[in-house]
Amino acid sequence: MSLRKYQAFVETVRLGSLTRAAQSLGSTQSRISHILSDLEEEFGLPLLNRSRSGIQLTQAGKLLLPKMQAILQEDTALQDLARDIRQADAGTIRLGAFTSVAVHWLPGIIRDFQARHPRVELKLFNGDYADMERWLAKGEIDVGFVTLPAPGPVRTIPLAQDPLVVILPRGHRLCALEAIPPEELRGEDFISLLQDSAHDTHRALDEAGISPHIKFTTKDDYAILAMVEQGLGIAIVPQLLLKGHREDLAVRPLTPGVSRTIALALPHEGEIPAVEAFCRSVTAWLRENPQ
Repeated sequence: MSLRKYQAFVETVRLGSLTRAAQSLGSTQSRISHILSDLEEEFGLPLLNRSRSGIQLTQAGKLLLPKMQAILQEDTALQDLARDIRQADAGTIRLGAFTSVAVHWLPGIIRDFQARHPRVELKLFNGDYADMERWLAKGEIDVGFVTLPAPGPVRTIPLAQDPLVVILPRGHRLCALEAIPPEELRGEDFISLLQDSAHDTHRALDEAGISPHIKFTTKDDYAILAMVEQGLGIAIVPQLLLKGHREDLAVRPLTPGVSRTIALALPHEGEIPAVEAFCRSVTAWLRENPQ
């Protein structure tokens, strides 16, 4: 109610007339007069001197007017911000992504999203599968790229199937095969991500009953490619990771084929409109840029 009183007071002073203030506010002169009397009673101070020549601010009115104007301006800014948040035109998105998505998808996705929502801030967190699981569980990110099945109680939006492939150094014996059955990988030296992020490798081999001989582990996807190039072992990696990095590698599909499902995971159901808008941008970008 105080905001309405402040608005009536500020508008009366601006227009210099109760009648014009009432017209501006869609009210009546008697109603505005009553509101101003209530305001003076609330403050215990006279704010306006009324006469036939118009209205004049009292000394107290002159001192209080700027404060009431500032409050009304802040309320307008507050309402504008709330509207912008509802319309996904404001806010911050904490976004988590693993390497292959961060390198090959995110630049295009972010460009398109920011063209539509330039005032939304994006904070990027790059990590592996284990990082994503931890960040989602702790609420440290608002949306993250994951592979299905997703970790924990989150809403997921499936995005794309990404085939898993075997990468080999040039001249490896398995290069003679057009597709590689998992049984052929028995006894080979593997280069792998750390255990808590090596889901893809193990999923590709578990059904064949093969326990890979892990010679080297690393947290860096691209370190795996470099080590395979140098003949230090072989690896099973998602195909997306290899975009632009095939020159010194032999790449073979598995038979039968195995793939990972890349998805978005959201721990906060419908809580942040900008996050929902970002998810729509991701799916739209993938439709326009099929992988």
